[in-house]
Amino acid sequence: MIRDGRDGTPLRLLPWTTPEGAPCYLSTDDPRSRLSLLADELEADLLDSAEFVLSEARPLLTNEASGERELRFTGVQLAAALTDVLRIATSRGARLPEN
Repeated sequence: MIRDGRDGTPLRLLPWTTPEGAPCYLSTDDPRSRLSLLADELEADLLDSAEFVLSEARPLLTNEASGERELRFTGVQLAAALTDVLRIATSRGARLPEN
């Protein structure tokens, strides 16, 4: 878990990156802050999107007639969805209470 250097508050990994692809973090002890709620909403939207991508990909991947372009596009979309889901899992896992 990454902590704020000023007060030791755990930093929340946000579900977006900088334009250069670097991770973004939030330092707050208020899970109901405006930015926390925005991150929660975006996480829910990304998980819904990943579920949709997976549901659309399955038939294409099992169809022998699917073309190379379709399969490549599907693979790119699946990779993007998996990237989002892994970021969310990492963020949520880091926020679990330590036992």
